[in-house]
Amino acid sequence: MILALESSCDETAAAVLSPPSNLLSSIVSSQAKEHEPYGGVVPELASRNHLVLLRPTVEKALASANVTFDKIEAFAATSGPGLSSSLLIGNTAAKALSLSSQKPFIAINHMEGHLCSPFLDMEIKPHIGLIVSGGHTLLVKVKQFDDYKVVGNSLDDAAGEAFDKVGKMLGLSYPGGPEVEKSALKGDSKRFNFPRSMLNSGNLNFSFSGIKTSVLYKLKEIGVPDKQTISDLCASFQAAVIEILVTKALNAAKLYNLPRIALSGGVACNGSLRDLIKKKASEGGVELFIVDKNYSTDNAAMIARAASERFIRKQFSSLESDVNPNLEI
Repeated sequence: MILALESSCDETAAAVLSPPSNLLSSIVSSQAKEHEPYGGVVPELASRNHLVLLRPTVEKALASANVTFDKIEAFAATSGPGLSSSLLIGNTAAKALSLSSQKPFIAINHMEGHLCSPFLDMEIKPHIGLIVSGGHTLLVKVKQFDDYKVVGNSLDDAAGEAFDKVGKMLGLSYPGGPEVEKSALKGDSKRFNFPRSMLNSGNLNFSFSGIKTSVLYKLKEIGVPDKQTISDLCASFQAAVIEILVTKALNAAKLYNLPRIALSGGVACNGSLRDLIKKKASEGGVELFIVDKNYSTDNAAMIARAASERFIRKQFSSLESDVNPNLEI
């Protein structure tokens, strides 16, 4: 049994997994309401809340898995990327549990967790991984577990960050991304023609700051938008972003002759993105794996899944290892 902790940003999470892929529990304690008044995550507030929430979250995870503490054979935690003050809470707790029980500690890259999340209950196969979250937009060539090559990334804003910023400029509730999607359901995606930045750039990189700026300029041109116009802006913006994401992912699969794509990250919750990538993958004869919505945002199940692979390989981490807020895959 592996107990994994995730505290890279504002979600306090714990999960228990029996290697290689038998997930027994996954508990996430959200801090969204605490950060809502500030319109974004406040690092100091997040780390303080992690301290309060960590113990009860771990206890719930163990109880839900019907596992006692003495049955845990290894402890895992996110080591980066993320907010350093948040990372330290979960990482230090896992090390303390490891030290006190004389069981192995396994440090996990948060991005590796996302790559593993579509394969929680199955073998990880060679594929192109598309990670789309608030902090990252990556295309990763995955030959096998622990054999990764980043083949495309965002040169500026992550896609999820652009969603959140557009939501904020339109006066939508926090967090902005899900609110943009909700508003877009009632909108006309063809009313505004926002740019598909770098769609035909000849490489697999992304850029979303230009689309975000186009929404801002259009908003200034409109003045005070009515409810329908806000919905049309959201729908048009969303359509531009997901077209870029899906096109680049299919291009990567074709370029590297890989018959599979796996979609993960918080933005993988977006229904329009899921629908379009399913349609295009089917048309292109590409096998598609999409993370379950319950495990798309930050969670410890994906950390446990990555840790299980390292546990099997006996790839344990030193208790002297440090967190790295800028850790790369």
